[in-house]
Amino acid sequence: MKQASFSELRNNARHFFDLVEAGVPVRILRNGKPIADIVPVPTNIPSWKYRQAQPLVLDGVSISRLILDERDTGA
Repeated sequence: MKQASFSELRNNARHFFDLVEAGVPVRILRNGKPIADIVPVPTNIPSWKYRQAQPLVLDGVSISRLILDERDTGA
């Protein structure tokens, strides 16, 4: 991962975004501390797959577990 200070990014944005476009992630530092990572966007992936799926929960039990348990008991 390439690293750059905030000032370097501001002064050479095109260069760093060219790196990201080429597949190289860039970590941005402010006062020597990481504040952001600029990473390439994966290609050929539908936009709905970008979001992390969250399990559905009812009364503290995942709905998937409730369905599987119901199938096992034949109810």
